Amino acid sequence: MPFFKTTKVIETQIDEFLDTVSQGGLVFKQGVKYYLEDITADFEERISTIGSLESKADDLSRNVEAQLYTQSLIPEHRGDVLRLLESNDNIIDISKHALNQFAIEQPAIPKEMNADFINLAEASAEATEAAVLATRAFMRNITAVNDHLHKVDYYEKEVDKLSFRMKKHIFSLDIDLALKIHLSSFVRLVELVSDTAQVVAQRLAISTIKRNI
Repeated sequence: MPFFKTTKVIETQIDEFLDTVSQGGLVFKQGVKYYLEDITADFEERISTIGSLESKADDLSRNVEAQLYTQSLIPEHRGDVLRLLESNDNIIDISKHALNQFAIEQPAIPKEMNADFINLAEASAEATEAAVLATRAFMRNITAVNDHLHKVDYYEKEVDKLSFRMKKHIFSLDIDLALKIHLSSFVRLVELVSDTAQVVAQRLAISTIKRNI
């Protein structure tokens, strides 16, 4: 890790933090699938797991921040690194929130839309994974960052296209307007995961330029 040649502790913690965010993306995708398939026990287990992962990510992020300041490490890049950690942490926060809302509101999603919701969650999870890989590259091998940034952009655009089509379909259904709005809000919740990954990509693009100057 070029940033942290003097301490393996921070290197290990950042790796563990990024692993946790990546796992959160997988759990989020599985949780949406289990909700749609009405596999209650597995869905509830994913709720519990993503809650634990979110808490772990928060703890790791705080520990890294404290060490960056107390050990006076990389002062010229400290702000960029902390913003990247915060942005990645937001992904798992949003993923947890989305699964919790499925559990709380229990939207009555038409079976005909199950496949679309699963595809939406999978594309959002792929955007998460690409954002994590791009962040890891920023820490380890900055020349590889762009190899992953374009994937975040690709999956975010796929989510946009799919969510547009899903919302259009929802509002064409012969159901109450309140139900249409409710269903649409859950499309937006799942979509928000990829939007948050895109924020990571945007910050990485700027930070990479700054490091290369």
